[in-house]
Amino acid sequence: MQILNQLKIEEPERKEVFLEILSDKYCRFILESIMGAPKSAIEISREKDIPLSTVYRRIQQLHDSHMIRTSGIITDEGKRLFLYKSKIKEVNTQFCDGKLAVDVVFNKN
Repeated sequence: MQILNQLKIEEPERKEVFLEILSDKYCRFILESIMGAPKSAIEISREKDIPLSTVYRRIQQLHDSHMIRTSGIITDEGKRLFLYKSKIKEVNTQFCDGKLAVDVVFNKN
């Protein structure tokens, strides 16, 4: 049995949101950083040299668009630490005859 890990986005508004987010270089840097393993905002900020406040704003955008998943851990000091992981592995777009196609390939857990 084959599990589908791809989605064709049909709704025009959702296509626009995906493309708008992917046009932002910081969102792309963050998605690239968390594609392989979950990371905290601080780790992303340091790795990609993005201001922490920018990372948090873009993470909110990505979360609202269902492009990332959030999990949490409790540190040895008793603090909550949120980790972020990309839900998407790949986005393919095609513009042909005035029509836009957007296909999303999901990241494995």
